[in-house]
Amino acid sequence: MPVGVTLLLVLAVLIYFGLLQRILDRMHLSDKTALFFIGAMAVGTFLPNIPLGMGLSINIGGGLVPIGLSVYLIATADENEEKVRAIIAALLTGLAVYAGGRLLPAEPETMLMDPLIVFSILAGLIAYILGRSRRGAFVAGVMGILISDIIYALGLTTRPVKTSIGGAGVFDAAIIAGVIGVALCELVGETRERLQGGTEKADKEKEGDEK
Repeated sequence: MPVGVTLLLVLAVLIYFGLLQRILDRMHLSDKTALFFIGAMAVGTFLPNIPLGMGLSINIGGGLVPIGLSVYLIATADENEEKVRAIIAALLTGLAVYAGGRLLPAEPETMLMDPLIVFSILAGLIAYILGRSRRGAFVAGVMGILISDIIYALGLTTRPVKTSIGGAGVFDAAIIAGVIGVALCELVGETRERLQGGTEKADKEKEGDEK
């Protein structure tokens, strides 16, 4: 079973038992909506690709559904600033991942780590830094991988080869990158809130002692 599908199943179980409700609330996603998109991505990866012409095709679960989810998250953002930030973060993440792919060795066997993991971590970190919110980080992580794949695929249209946008490896990388981006936002955000809460408590105790 692909890594991406396995990760989606784990997320579905966590959502079903309400363990990710806080994160979903921050992203303005209901559990039913989240499970719908997860199911669509998981099932869509096993469906035939949709041909786009010029040797290009797009995977339903790895391309169309993640793009649709990203558009939905951007459209439901409260502020225009967050929408613009998510779009810019996705574009910059995509360019960074594509550039990283050009710089890495052509033979994966020469690398110490699987390229899938390298690109996922790279996209997740950049998505967290640029996205700033859980919603923005997820969009930037997922779309960053897909944008990089689209750029690569367009470069092959002049050659007599067929390529699929959002194929198995790209699908896995996109899901992992999105999860990493959101996880970093949640971890850092939770830590910051606890530190601020501790500081505020200390200030109140100090004020009480002074009185």
